[in-house]
Amino acid sequence: MPDSCVPTRASLAWAGSGIAAALRLCCVLIALLLGACATVRQELPSRLSQEQTNDVTLYAISLVGTPYRHGGNSPDAGFDCSGLIGHVYRSRAAVLAPRTVALLADWGQAMAKAEARSGDLVLFYQGSTATHAGIYVGEGRFVHAPSTGGEVRLDQLASKYWSRQEVAFRRP
Repeated sequence: MPDSCVPTRASLAWAGSGIAAALRLCCVLIALLLGACATVRQELPSRLSQEQTNDVTLYAISLVGTPYRHGGNSPDAGFDCSGLIGHVYRSRAAVLAPRTVALLADWGQAMAKAEARSGDLVLFYQGSTATHAGIYVGEGRFVHAPSTGGEVRLDQLASKYWSRQEVAFRRP
């Protein structure tokens, strides 16, 4: 066998380093491709701190039982749905919320239901028109002032009535 066909230590080291380099390159490329396919879930920003969000949630729940009053925006006078939202955000987070459901429908950032957290808004629609709103308090529940003759309530989105409604979520 000619000497040129017999592998030497130097030629084996060079071939080994070439294979190792190729393998490293393949691993890097695979990692980049897999990383490009992965979704990075970023939390939607909020104008509320975590402490404010907790205060909003707890205060909204504490108002359950307050009478409904069309145009109402205080615990003493009673609440309609947007008045409840405005009062809670103003008194617990010093944030001024729009006074009508139509304006609340464009307030903050829209999000998927899966991203909703306590303190977010839940809005109900008939067609393309927002008709009702409440404060999401987590675990599929929300606080709202439902209708004339009623009172502020804590309801489940999965209840028979609310589960049939078109719903959207917004982060203030």
